Amino acid sequence: MSSVYIPVYVPEGSFGVLDHGEIPAHTADWSNGLVAVMATGALIVTGIHTGVVRVQAISVATPPPAPDEEDQSWEEIIEVTVLAPRAELRVDSLLDGVIDDLPLLSAHGPGPYRLRVHARGRDLARDKACHDPTEDYLLLSWPAGITTGTVILRASEEIQEALLTPTPPPLPADAQPSEAERRDQIERDRLLQGGTDPD
Repeated sequence: MSSVYIPVYVPEGSFGVLDHGEIPAHTADWSNGLVAVMATGALIVTGIHTGVVRVQAISVATPPPAPDEEDQSWEEIIEVTVLAPRAELRVDSLLDGVIDDLPLLSAHGPGPYRLRVHARGRDLARDKACHDPTEDYLLLSWPAGITTGTVILRASEEIQEALLTPTPPPLPADAQPSEAERRDQIERDRLLQGGTDPD
């Protein structure tokens, strides 16, 4: 279990929580503005465009307590269900690959996991290149059981706006787009998450 924050390099405004490194980006649901759940795993949308963020990841056996309302150190908290059919759910830079210093988030075998994502600092260097970390993320995971769906535990203005902005529905997990469609969808996903060139 990691109890410290580890630097993670972010390219193009996101990092991954991926099962066996798979990125089925054409299935991503960007509707909450922070956690884009895919057919397997998820992408975490950062405030910065390029640079380094700090990430802590913890795998637990049972659901953790609800966030303390008195503790306002986290600006955004969203809980989702992610699928890990290979039980290899790991934090991934999307450029440097798996972050070996962070633990396996699917320690209880294949299946669905609840992922609670805490974030702070996403508005400090919005869409910039930032190599001195200004953003922190805490990821908690546990076996999902029958719990599904997205729960907004703490929302920023950005999350509230994202929820009000219609986004294209994800393609069915078994859809097989052509290579050109796949490239178009990945580019559209990048733009939906604010993937503009840094200043």
